[in-house]
Amino acid sequence: MEILKVQNLCKTYGKGEIRVDALKNVSFSLKKGEFAAVIGESGSGKSTLLNCIGALDVPTAGSITVDRQDLFSMREEERTVFRRRSIGFVFQSFQLVSELNVEQNIVFPLLLDHRRPDPEAVNGILELLGLTDRRRHLPAQLSGGQQQRVAIGRALITRPKLILADEPTGNLDSRSSRDVMALLLQASRRYQQTILMITHNHNLVSSADRVLQITDGILKDLGGSANEKLS
Repeated sequence: MEILKVQNLCKTYGKGEIRVDALKNVSFSLKKGEFAAVIGESGSGKSTLLNCIGALDVPTAGSITVDRQDLFSMREEERTVFRRRSIGFVFQSFQLVSELNVEQNIVFPLLLDHRRPDPEAVNGILELLGLTDRRRHLPAQLSGGQQQRVAIGRALITRPKLILADEPTGNLDSRSSRDVMALLLQASRRYQQTILMITHNHNLVSSADRVLQITDGILKDLGGSANEKLS
């Protein structure tokens, strides 16, 4: 089942001499449960791509469908609700609410949507993330790696159709980076989550089902044997 479909996506900033074509006719799709990584250097267009797919930015041309819903044919209010329910985000900077403990941060998206958390589901996510004994801790009482685990839990709790991970290991040491990658992969397998991650670190993508490379706004599908193609 196809969860994400991007067709002829273009994003242009500015006009005339200051015109920048950040994305140039990008097309690809992801199936349910697929874990894909987008690699690219700073300024290559990968963050712009993720922002458009997450409906945080509006493309200049092309279309994006998530679970067969065209994001930019919706009214803005509809798109906001759809994004909250169907797209999960994991950011480099964690973006946790400092006044809320681990469990409260994880269930926060449900509360925003006026939904009651399922205790069994919450316990399952805490167990998966190794945070059961930290559930009452505040973010300031956690390591960077533990804070990113909370962010992953927050993205998982709504069971979104698609999870977008924006440089999720960028602020972590190498050991914590490996742990976060393993958790993302485990979440993809356990919950059949479709995950799209962007990173500039080629060493982190060996476990991805597919690797996409973006250079100067042009996307190339490297397939599943990324280590050979990147070497």
